[in-house]
Amino acid sequence: MIRLTLSEIADRLSGSLHVEGTDATGDTAVDGPVETDSREIVPGGVFIAKRGDDTDGHLFVDAAVERGAALAIVEHPVDAPVAQIVVPDAVTALGELAQFVVERVRAVGTLTVVGITGSNGKTTTKNMLERILAGEGETVAPIRSFNNAVGAPTTMLRITESTRYLIVEMGASGIGHIARLVALAKPDIGVVLKVGLAHAGGFGGIESTLAAKTEMVADLSADGVAILNADDPRVASMADKTRARVVTFGQDASATIRATNVAGTRTGTSFTAHVPGEESVSVRLRVLGEHHVSNALAALAAAHTLGVPLARAAAALETLERAERWRMEVLGGKNDVTIINDAYNASPDSMSAAIKTLAQISEPGKRTIAVLGAMSELGEYSGDEHDRIGLQLVRLNISRLVVVGPEARRMHISAINEGSWDGESVYFGDMDAAYDYLAAEIIPGDTVLVKSSNSAKLRFLGDRLGELFSW
Repeated sequence: MIRLTLSEIADRLSGSLHVEGTDATGDTAVDGPVETDSREIVPGGVFIAKRGDDTDGHLFVDAAVERGAALAIVEHPVDAPVAQIVVPDAVTALGELAQFVVERVRAVGTLTVVGITGSNGKTTTKNMLERILAGEGETVAPIRSFNNAVGAPTTMLRITESTRYLIVEMGASGIGHIARLVALAKPDIGVVLKVGLAHAGGFGGIESTLAAKTEMVADLSADGVAILNADDPRVASMADKTRARVVTFGQDASATIRATNVAGTRTGTSFTAHVPGEESVSVRLRVLGEHHVSNALAALAAAHTLGVPLARAAAALETLERAERWRMEVLGGKNDVTIINDAYNASPDSMSAAIKTLAQISEPGKRTIAVLGAMSELGEYSGDEHDRIGLQLVRLNISRLVVVGPEARRMHISAINEGSWDGESVYFGDMDAAYDYLAAEIIPGDTVLVKSSNSAKLRFLGDRLGELFSW
């Protein structure tokens, strides 16, 4: 965090400053990292004592002090030898502090803020854009998928006066969530990737999801830029909902930033990128899956808007070895067995895209195995969407389906009820049983996809299989 005095922070948060029993005063400055986990505190850090579903951060103020915290932001005074600012709500205070820091840095530096949202692809696009912009100037981007009311402000608070680019990933599970994050960061560029059924249960349907994602561009200023997916009609419709200049990306011929000659293999994905006023460039991603071309185009569109030449941006993209941990992560290799661990998250769109990739990269005469768990937060759509995935596996003639967990069982039932399939499906209630089966059944040359929502935890099964077939 940039250097601020305790009085400045307390005034901005409308909080009361307590320094009794410490050497601090209102003029004492802090500039350490801001954390909500006491285990992450470093000397000089700021601890946000937020309440959680399972515990209360106020119970860990002493632990934060032991690790060197210089300030605790709390909802009630705590008997601990550290300066404290008491606020009505710690999470709200975290956001207000982030907004304050962004405003300060904008006032003294050359900061540009890029916001990214979408039902799928946020983290991959963030990583791609970070790889490009890191070569252009000091860039701050989220760690992992820090994209909610806590994670996004925590990312914002990492900027300094010399930060040139701030990338903010903005997730949501309801109306108004993205609007709140937009109000804090005030993006210069807003990127919308896709409107799909991810978290549809929380949103209450696809139209509510569309309304929530539109919040990314609705409040952009007339000087801002809205970067929209031309291949998604719902996203493209947002062009009428923003005052900002619109730049589009996609494979559609109308897109401003466009891809042609898309091809996927077992070692990556290639395409030709086209941007206005520059020569086309061939791009070879190491990331598996043709669906990641859309994410790459979004990153290239943001980079183009920021003046980064296409050739330089494409060269940076080609250095990215994986989308993210547990996202189309290629493991294994022993006995020509390939494990694709894509089980950090799953929606109907991302599940479908991963299965298509599995079918596309399979080698003639070799088997494809899909190890699938539940897609969570789909609400009333859950049953139908799990059925649809089961039928897709049959249509693509995946050799074997392994379904894990009762919430995903409908995929297994749908597949075995489809009589035209040459493959087979098995069901297991838990990961250990599935692992034992797969360890015995996988043969040389198999390509295995492991995919589920985060809550199903199949990413750990993917890791175990990756270790089993690693050299």
